[in-house]
Order: sequence, then structure tokens, then C-alpha cells
Amino acid sequence: MPDQTSVEPKSVPLAPESSSGAQPVIAVETIDLTRQYEDLIAVNHLSFSANTGTIFGLLGPNGAGKSTLIKMLTTLLPPTSGTALIDGFDIVKQPRQVRRRIGYVSQMLSADGDLTGYENLLISAKLYGIPRSERAHRIAQSLEFMELSHAARKSVRHYSGGMIRRLEIAQSMLHRPAVLFLDEPTVGLDPVAKRAVWARIQALRGEFDTTIFMTTHDMGEANRLCDIVAFMHSGRILAQDSPANLKAQLGPQATLGDVFIHYAGTAISETVEEGDWRNVSSTRGTARRLG
Repeated sequence: MPDQTSVEPKSVPLAPESSSGAQPVIAVETIDLTRQYEDLIAVNHLSFSANTGTIFGLLGPNGAGKSTLIKMLTTLLPPTSGTALIDGFDIVKQPRQVRRRIGYVSQMLSADGDLTGYENLLISAKLYGIPRSERAHRIAQSLEFMELSHAARKSVRHYSGGMIRRLEIAQSMLHRPAVLFLDEPTVGLDPVAKRAVWARIQALRGEFDTTIFMTTHDMGEANRLCDIVAFMHSGRILAQDSPANLKAQLGPQATLGDVFIHYAGTAISETVEEGDWRNVSSTRGTARRLG
């Protein structure tokens, strides 16, 4: 492996220019964004951007600061200093406008296991202020898009982990947000369930031109889904580029895992535990505590 001082992160656009030569529109931009807890700097003066219509992946181990960052970007946690713009609106000065333009799927289990899939979506539709005349159509469309129509009237307690995750994404997309934030979208899922969620995430970008900002510590997930990945470690972004460009910096046989080790000096691990409602709840809770 090359010496860590031999390769520098590239500074590149987060997406190609349009065919007309126009610069891409920025959907997410952070400006010196910082969050400090007493002596711990969880997010350390981050400045980066993600373009409209792209899938931006933030990779890092538990404790890197990924969840803290996404909570600030979704206005759930105020920054200590700095700010960010979401679809052009400031998270500090214009939080209401930001919330209208985002969807958020957190690590915390958000679907109610005692309700059906349809009932969960109906509650979300009301919370998002979707007009009564549009709710049934919007819910049916979301269920079909997430391939959950067959389970619409089933209790979510009987869903698999992958089905629960797809339902939660459906909930977050009912109001057609400009930016969808996904915090570890496939944590705890087995490979088959992961691929099903990946397919729906890719389809979302294609169908609605949604900008997707996701955190993960799954290198395969980032390599398959993301246009741009940024490696985060100890509150800082160490490198940022397309998966192909990052791997090319180390050589033709390099993986994203190799690139992360090169910059961070450590590997990323993950826990796989697919199962029923109880297992999913336990796995998500553990992941959330670890950050």
C-alpha cells in the first residue's frame, strides 16, 4: 500500500456539467459546519457540496460524526458554528423552509408495528399536509413504487427488515422532497434485502430527480449507488470523489475499503442481522447508540 502522504484527495465537481455547459445546481452545501460537545468535536469545520440529482454517500465507521452531521442538515440539531444550505435555504436562518424540502429516514425505527403499511403512510400524508383529495392516490403510488402493494393491509409487525425500510422510505417521499436524507439505509439487512432497497433508491433518483444524501459504512453499497463518496473519520472529511476516481488513485486493483484504510488508517466494519420486527428494532437501536 502506498505511503499515506503520496496520494492527495482530488477536488472535482460532484457531477458532470449539463450538455448545455451550465454548471450543476447545488442541492446540499456546508460552510465550515461544526458541532462540539464539551471537549469532543463531533463534526469539525466541514465544507463540501452535493449537486442536484446525484446520490452522495458519506462513509465512515461508527463514531465518525455521520449521524451528527445528518441531524444538523435536517435541522434536528443546531450547529455549534458554521451553517449549511439545503436547496438554497439556510438550516440556521430558514429551518422551516428546509424542512418542507427534505425527507429523512433515520436509524431510529419510525414505522409503527401495530399499524398496517397503508395506515403508516396515511399518518405521514396527514403530517406532511398532503390534501385529502390526493392522499389515497399518493399512498397507492408510493406502495406500488416501493413494491409493497401486496402488503399494504398487513401489520408492519409482520414485515421483514427490508420491507420495513422500504416503507420508511415511502413515508419520507410522500411529499416529493427535493433532498432525501438516508442515515444508514440498509443497516442490519441481509444481502437480498439490501439489494431490494438499493433498487428502490436508484429508482427514486431516476423517477423523481431526487437528490439523495446517504450515510453508510457499507463499501459495496457506496460503490454501487453513489455518484460521489466522501470518507469521514473523527469529524473530518478525508477524501471526496467518485468511487472510480478514488480507487484509481491507489491502483487498478484497489477497492473503496483500501482507499478508506489508506486515508484513515483503519477499516470499516458492519453488523448484519436480518429478521423480524424485534430484530430490526434491536439492530437499529444498537447502530444509533454507536453513532
